[in-house]
This record gives sequence, structure tokens and C-alpha cells, in this order.
Amino acid sequence: MSPLRIKTNKNDVIEFGSGEIDRLATSLRGVMIRPSDESYDDARQVYNAMHDRRPALIVRAANVADVMATVRFAGEHQLLLSLRGGGHSVPGFGTCDDGLVLDLGALKGMRVDPAGRTVHAQSGCTWGDFNHATHAFGLATTGGIVSTTGIVGLTLGGGMGYLSRAHGLSCDNVISADVVTAEGTFITCDEERNADLFWALRGGGGNFGVVTSLEYQLHPLTEVFGGPTFYRIDGETFRNYEKLIADAPEELGVIFAFARALPLPFVPEEWHGKPVLAAITCWSGPSERDDEITAMMSDLGSVVAQAHWRMPYPEINTLFDELLPRGLQHYWKANVAREVSDEALAVHLEHGPLVPTLESGPFFFPINGACHRVEGGATAFAHRQATLSLVISGSWREPADNEKNILWVRDYYDALSPHCEPGGYINFMSADDQDRAPDNYGANYHRLREVKAAYDPDNLFRLNQNIAPAS
Repeated sequence: MSPLRIKTNKNDVIEFGSGEIDRLATSLRGVMIRPSDESYDDARQVYNAMHDRRPALIVRAANVADVMATVRFAGEHQLLLSLRGGGHSVPGFGTCDDGLVLDLGALKGMRVDPAGRTVHAQSGCTWGDFNHATHAFGLATTGGIVSTTGIVGLTLGGGMGYLSRAHGLSCDNVISADVVTAEGTFITCDEERNADLFWALRGGGGNFGVVTSLEYQLHPLTEVFGGPTFYRIDGETFRNYEKLIADAPEELGVIFAFARALPLPFVPEEWHGKPVLAAITCWSGPSERDDEITAMMSDLGSVVAQAHWRMPYPEINTLFDELLPRGLQHYWKANVAREVSDEALAVHLEHGPLVPTLESGPFFFPINGACHRVEGGATAFAHRQATLSLVISGSWREPADNEKNILWVRDYYDALSPHCEPGGYINFMSADDQDRAPDNYGANYHRLREVKAAYDPDNLFRLNQNIAPAS
């Protein structure tokens, strides 16, 4: 077998003989995939098809021991290392050219403690896996809005979803974490053990180690009430949404967007594909108030179409799945805001209606309520004073449309930036946002650099919204 050439973090290339690679392979219970293997093309694919990369080696870990062995190998040679859980990283951090990919997707273990209302979930679990397991016990916690998203990547960045106002961010519900450090050692962290690392993981992204499992606090929840409402576009409807989010019961989560009306059965045909405002509602409060919630949403503006129903909680986290399948092209930009100024609203009203595809849109996630009851320095998540987290999400099907759709995202972002807070939510950032790290991590950035220096001084874990180790 010919030697295997793997890129390092310094863009050098190390040539490995078959003996060295075979020794790594024999230390694994999982699968090692080389470019010559039949399964390679499938194994290298990630959610965002814009990243058509060719790793030198892919390790599909079967257990934590495999993670430890792979990290030790990567660390010993300072190899370019990508960590992949659900594979949903829009910047493509879960893959790389000529480096080593550590794929955690097979780590699907999950154990629910219904008495303690907690769950231990391994890093290969998606939110679909998570919600299925916890729903059986009538329990849930804040998670993502696309069920195929991995739990760890979303949580480490903060974690926003329909339950954020009621129960805080995903990271606010983390009780402990199991981590393989850059040295390949296994540790557990919580408020008492390795507390500095535990703090950094909750909002600092994948900078500090390989998280192999997370323990979450769960909350009683079986059903929710909600669904989409589409409105004619006008500024007053947006202002009404802001007032609603400021004053509504915390059990009401509403993601707001400029969008194109989907060709759904309840949408009048003449509106299919037309620019609209959209609200996706999730009411986790008592069913006696369902009609009141529908009325509240109807009163926001001129309704084009609406569909609300009672559903199992896991269902609401699948409503975007069909619209956003694996294999689309994605490019995003993000900001946060304490309030939307008149100048910012004018930008939204100019650029929002130009949303180029059914899959795209600027999406506003509310992060008040329970999110604001956590002190700004209690976790590494930096935006506790913001009320809205915005992602200008460009998503489309054909690579030939990349240039024009990326331009729409960038033009929108450039026009809006002077009217927003300086940073944004790291899970909504693109690969070209690395220079925004000090603003994205805000007042916590310097403390995060100290933790990075303690746990990963050589920056082995650099394929992320990277935090440089303190000198």
C-alpha cells in the first residue's frame, strides 16, 4: 500500500508508512477509511454540499477509546484535525482537505433518568435522536429546529430553539460533560470538577477538546401547540412581533423571518413563492390557552395563511427537515441586537423581501426570558443582553447559483452591521468570520483564551470559530 500523506496544522505534510497507519487501525474498534476505500466518497460528505473536501483519513469512532487513540495520534503529529458529530457545520468544520476527520456519528448512547429529569447523551446523537428518547418519558430540553442537527455542536455554541424563552439555551441546561483533551486523556467536568473547562464549553464552541457526551437537565413536556403563520410584509408587523416577544409568557417561542411562502396546502396558490413575513410558533404552556395563542399571532399583521395544531414536541423540531435536507449549498452571516432600530428595520425591509430561494431567509431567534436570567459571566455564551439573534441564512440547491446567493447574504449583512451589536452567535457564523472572534465571544474572550491555553496550548482543535490560546 502506498504511503499516506496527511497535512499538519502548519500546512506541512507528513508521510506515513502503512505500518504506522495499521498500528492506529488495530487500536480502534471503529472504522478507518482511506481515499482508496469504496466507502470514502460517502464518508467524506457533510450537510453543506458547498464543502466538497477530501480528507486524507477518516476515523469513525465506535467508542470513547477510539476517540482517545485518534486524538493522541493527531496530537503527537500535530495533524490537521476535524471533529464531526452531526456534520451540520455550515462553515464545513467537520471536514478538511488532506487532514484527519474524527467522525463521532456512531456514538449514539443515551440514558434517561426520569426521576432526576436528566439524560446522558453521546456526541453522535442528533436532536431527532435526543427528542425521541426523552419524549418517551414526557421530558424535553431546548434543542435545535432541524432534527438532523448534532446535539454537541449546537450546545457548545450556546444552543437556541423553540424552548429558549422558557428554559434557557441548550448550554444552560448542561449539567456535566465528558471530554477527551488534546493530550488524549479523558476527563469529566461540571461545576465542581474542571470547572474552568465546564464554563468554557457552554458557549465557547469546540475549542477545548472532544466532547464525547453531555448530561442535560430535562423539563416536563409532552405536547406543544403551534405552526406557521404568513403575513404581508410591513414594518408594523415586525414591530408587533418585537412587542409580543417582550411581553408574552415565556412558554411562547416564536421564530420570525422574511421568507417566501411555501407551496403548502393551507397557503393560497397565488401566494406560493411570494415574499412574506413568517412566524413559527411553539406554545409549551397549557392547552386551555391555544385559541388565545392563535389570536395573538393573527393580531400581529395581515395574515396570508396560518396553520396551528397540537403536536408531540419532537414534531415541531422536524418542520424544517424537508425544506432543508442534506446536500444543499449554505452560506450564513449573523448578528445580535438588543433592539431593532428604525435604521435596522429599514435595512430588513429593503433586503428581506429579496430573499432568493424558498430555503433562505433572515431568521430572528428570541433569546430573552429564561436566557436573561443567567448572569453574563456564568457561562461562556456572550450575548445575555441581546433579545434577538439573527442569521441571514442563504440556502439553495444548485452550485451554479452560489455567487448570486452569497452576494445577497453579504449585501444584507454589510448594510445591517452598522445598526447591530458588534458580535453574533458563533453557530451562525461562516468560515470567513474568524476575525470576529473577539466580538463573538465578547467580554468572555480573554478568559476563554486562558482556558484554551490550559487545555489546548498548541491549538490542535482549531477547525472551529477559533480562540487563540493566551500567550
